[in-house]
Amino acid sequence: RSSDLGVLLFSNIVNQNIMEAKIVFITGASSGIGEGCARKFAKEGWNLILNARTVSKLEELKAELEATHGVRVYILPFDVRDRKLAAASLESLPEEWKAIDVLVNNAGLVIGVDKEFEGNLDEWDIMIDTNIRGLLAMTRLVVPGMVERGRGHIINIGSIAGDAAYPGGSVYCATKAAVKALSDGLRIDLVDTPLRVTNIKPGMVETNFTVVRYRGDKEAADNFYKGIRPLTGDDIAETVYFAASAPAHIQIAEVLLMPTYQATGTISYKKKPE
Repeated sequence: RSSDLGVLLFSNIVNQNIMEAKIVFITGASSGIGEGCARKFAKEGWNLILNARTVSKLEELKAELEATHGVRVYILPFDVRDRKLAAASLESLPEEWKAIDVLVNNAGLVIGVDKEFEGNLDEWDIMIDTNIRGLLAMTRLVVPGMVERGRGHIINIGSIAGDAAYPGGSVYCATKAAVKALSDGLRIDLVDTPLRVTNIKPGMVETNFTVVRYRGDKEAADNFYKGIRPLTGDDIAETVYFAASAPAHIQIAEVLLMPTYQATGTISYKKKPE
């Protein structure tokens, strides 16, 4: 029937458009740096697979990006700590969505500012399982397909915290030091392939990340940034996209970016209120 033929032709056109445009898979895409990356890649015409735990936020972002930029968005809501669900979700992707070009391992968090001998073991488990094990699981699930296809880019969101420990952050710093080591190790393991690996290490970034650090205390989070203009999720997204869009023969291995007036993880200049 003509109506069935029309639906089939439309479906083929949509699938062809998905296959022709590059695909980026972003974890933790519902807010902060992840959301910024989603907006930047969509603006540049990429199709997106967006992951986070909050389905409603992903659905809102999907609707907005598809309407604004005319790209295709596929949402995969799961917690990166849930390895079985992550594997099942990746396996459930329609065939035309499986050829992922860029993986942005962004999902991560920090909880608390406690001294190492006073911290909460359960909170540490959440940080370690998200920042390290979650990143490893996504890498293991996505990268073999990239190797098989002979193309791909893994961009890990690390932190200035991975360069040196600071008071009240030793466990978080350890997880981000692990992200650096895992990024470097993966780059070595892929040296005989066209794949690229990048570690993006932001300094102060004002997102909901800091509210979580202070266990929901928005006032404490706001006070942390008083006197300095911090980076935003969109700022980091620009850097992520810069690395992803570099010519194929250029591998941007690592980027450390900070606000002006920040020098290290612990040294910054904050203007006093007048």
